[in-house]
Amino acid sequence: MASQNTPLVIAPSILSADFACLGTEVQAVLKAGADWIHFDVMDNHFVPNLTIGPLVCEAIRPHVHKDGHLAMIDVHLMIEPVERIIPDFAKAGANLISFHPEASKDVAKTLQLIRANGCQAGLVLNPATPIEVLSSYLELVDLVLLMSVNPGFGGQAFIPSTLEKIKQVRQLLDIHYTQTGQEIRLEVDGGIKVDNIGAIAAAGANTFVAGSAIFGQANYAEIITTMRSECAQALGQT
Repeated sequence: MASQNTPLVIAPSILSADFACLGTEVQAVLKAGADWIHFDVMDNHFVPNLTIGPLVCEAIRPHVHKDGHLAMIDVHLMIEPVERIIPDFAKAGANLISFHPEASKDVAKTLQLIRANGCQAGLVLNPATPIEVLSSYLELVDLVLLMSVNPGFGGQAFIPSTLEKIKQVRQLLDIHYTQTGQEIRLEVDGGIKVDNIGAIAAAGANTFVAGSAIFGQANYAEIITTMRSECAQALGQT
């Protein structure tokens, strides 16, 4: 499987960070071993909450460095309509932009718009969204994000049935890889903690969004190191 050769990515969600010192928080979590910064955008319309926009993305971009290089800003759009704001996030420094197919009138066109603006493109499936939605668009996506909570608020508990869905999507992506050579990342977001990240990795995910499980802790490095250890153990890499 392609997933076994893909480096695991820990992507802390700044939704759970201290917004009074966001630049410092971003620098601290990357220094502690995180790989990407996950950026949750909610509009109080598509989901029942209102968060942050392109100006905040632009403000943190200079702080998102790891080992002397720019690190990934992974933008998850929970907004409708989605198309108009994509160029703004690309200009603000996003590297990857994901959206929900329910928020677009033309999913393929929206994916192409993201790529035309120089970003990687992702599709997000809510817990109730069937995986069959992906089939028509795999050639246009770099990442599939499975929500393991119903989007809108941080700090929710992981929905256990997501594990089976991860396995099904992993199988779909591996078949696609065998047929085309195109590797697509599988990201999971919602309720990921030290005690379940191993099972999530074993099911086939290779990119993990964690909010309060990291930013809510006193020692970011300790939590991230433990998460990686749990993944390695689950994958038989220890």
